Amino acid sequence: MKKYWPSIVMLVIFEIVAVTLRLTKDNLFYLFNFSYIGLSISFGVFLFIRKYKHARRVVQLLVGLYMLIYLGLICNENMQIEGFWYYLFTGVFEAATIHYAVAKIFGPMIFGRGWCGYACWTAMVLDFLPYKIPKTPRKKIGWIRYIVFAASLVFVAALFLAKVGNIERIMFWAFIVGNIIYYAVGVILAFAFKDNRAFCKYICPITVFLKPMSYFSLLRIKCDKEKCVSCGKCKKVCPMNVDVTDNSRKRQNGTECILCMECVKRCPQNAL
Repeated sequence: MKKYWPSIVMLVIFEIVAVTLRLTKDNLFYLFNFSYIGLSISFGVFLFIRKYKHARRVVQLLVGLYMLIYLGLICNENMQIEGFWYYLFTGVFEAATIHYAVAKIFGPMIFGRGWCGYACWTAMVLDFLPYKIPKTPRKKIGWIRYIVFAASLVFVAALFLAKVGNIERIMFWAFIVGNIIYYAVGVILAFAFKDNRAFCKYICPITVFLKPMSYFSLLRIKCDKEKCVSCGKCKKVCPMNVDVTDNSRKRQNGTECILCMECVKRCPQNAL
């Protein structure tokens, strides 16, 4: 049973968050929300340990569809970055602000970019496309994400400065329209660059939060240098072009690792 401890630890971490928020916010929803996410991720880790090849995809669908359909479309919560700015400007620590704090601001110090690999509803769809292994070298256009990040902030700030009425409704439609745009751009870039994760590398504004904190991540892919034979298979299959053979935190594209474990599964020497 010892080999299943990562699954148990993952569940315990999320249960601690769930119970803490339930008690501090006096809202049963948070207990359900983070317990569900924790169970989904824990189940995925269990499947990975059992060597089920679609383990990560199962988690993506369980968490991604829950956040997109239930939280977004049914509960009318904008879980995109615009929703975060909205709640931040209103001074309310609820919904999107809690989500960002746990998953995208402080969480990456533990899980790194695990959000991108296991919970993002945009990547959930893009990972169904055919270019799971990048066919072209990484482009030097990652600066675009900062423009999108700034544009989202300006958009929400303009609504508040103009004192626009019924902003909550606007946020709901911004969530729908924003997702349509993200999916469209993501699919176009995937086929243009022959890379399913092109959107994540160059456009996604959330990475502006994720990248700095991921540098300090406790969960990291590490290479056993004594076992490694420098075959290069890990670099070839990495969807984010990370050099996982370098154990330093300054490794190439180190803050881009989404913990998808493709490198671990493909390593012929079990060095990762």
